[in-house]
Formats: sequence, structure tokens, C-alpha cells
Amino acid sequence: MSTTTIRLPKSLKSRVAVAAERAGTTAHGFILEAIAEKADREAQSADFLDTAEQRYANIVASGKTIPWKKMRAYLEDRVAGKTAVRPQARKLAR
Repeated sequence: MSTTTIRLPKSLKSRVAVAAERAGTTAHGFILEAIAEKADREAQSADFLDTAEQRYANIVASGKTIPWKKMRAYLEDRVAGKTAVRPQARKLAR
């Protein structure tokens, strides 16, 4: 494991110490967990954006989409256990 030094303002260091104690861990463990959570959130955000870009590229390439109002009604029916007919994609209005 490598070592990294960080400088914390006294007020933040105090807050970390209190939070770590409440969480039943050390300040070091608390900081490590916080960094790991932040890194995971950033990776998840990047994945989300990549998926959105891919989906938008597919919409642009095909020129077809389903209006949200129709898709939402379809999804709500499915969640409710109702028989639902999937809406058909239509040409994207320009």
C-alpha cells in the first residue's frame, strides 16, 4: 500500500474525528472510506454519461424515439402488473 499525505484544516480534522468516532472507526479508516466512496461515485457518473451518450447517438443514427409520456405510461402499467403494449418508436421531430 502506498502512502499519501494530506493536509486538513483543523476544523475538518475535528469533524472527521467526531464522524469517525460515531461510525465506530478510526479517522484514517473514515478518510479511506470517504475517498473510496467518492471515487466510486465518479466512476458511476462517468458510466452513466457514457451510456447516455451511446443512447443519444443511437437516437440520432436511427432518427427514431418514443415520447416520454407514452414510455412512462407503458412502464407504469408494467410495474402495476397490467398487460401493456410496448409503444412503437417514431421519427424524431426536428
